[in-house]
Amino acid sequence: MAQRRKQAAARRVSDEGWLLLLGLVALAAVVAGVIAQRPPGIATIDAPKPMSMAQARASNAAVPIVARRRIRAAPYRFRGGAASRAQASECLATAALYEAGDDRRGQKAVMQVILNRVRAPGFPGTICGVVYQGYTRATGCQFSFTCDGSFRRRPVHLGWEAARRAARHALAGYVFPDVGRATHYHADWIVPYWRDSLTKVARVGTHLFYVRA
Repeated sequence: MAQRRKQAAARRVSDEGWLLLLGLVALAAVVAGVIAQRPPGIATIDAPKPMSMAQARASNAAVPIVARRRIRAAPYRFRGGAASRAQASECLATAALYEAGDDRRGQKAVMQVILNRVRAPGFPGTICGVVYQGYTRATGCQFSFTCDGSFRRRPVHLGWEAARRAARHALAGYVFPDVGRATHYHADWIVPYWRDSLTKVARVGTHLFYVRA
């Protein structure tokens, strides 16, 4: 009887050892899967700590502007018919107005970022595609007005005329040089998780502009 109890105990220890080993293997597989999903060459980015607006502004001010990386963008050459051009112009003007209000320099800066993205890898190849990228996801949109409900509150003010005029000029080849080839920007009262992985090249009003490092 004592011998059988010893054998049973030994089997339980063995079973527990196998379960522990299987658990470690499963954990290793999960970790490997997470690592494999991280794009090559991109360091791990910790989630930003909560900050007040004043703290965020101070943090952003501490990041220097690298003017030598602010390279003038080439004129954008729109290829398409009249209907496609009108649609692209409306998308461009809408994004500029929602993002920058009636600030004309701010509008031109936003438009330049959109045109830069159209020509940059990793973004849609059309103006409307860039503006509405990820709009179906509450947290995945590239321009917040497309997924935070702002678009349902279409503003009615004089800014539309200026935004549409600036959009037509941009599609005709006008370049806003103050932001160079920037593909990202944010307001100076927030610190987005991606800030430190890019290079700050400009400031226009309360918005900061970045190029890929």
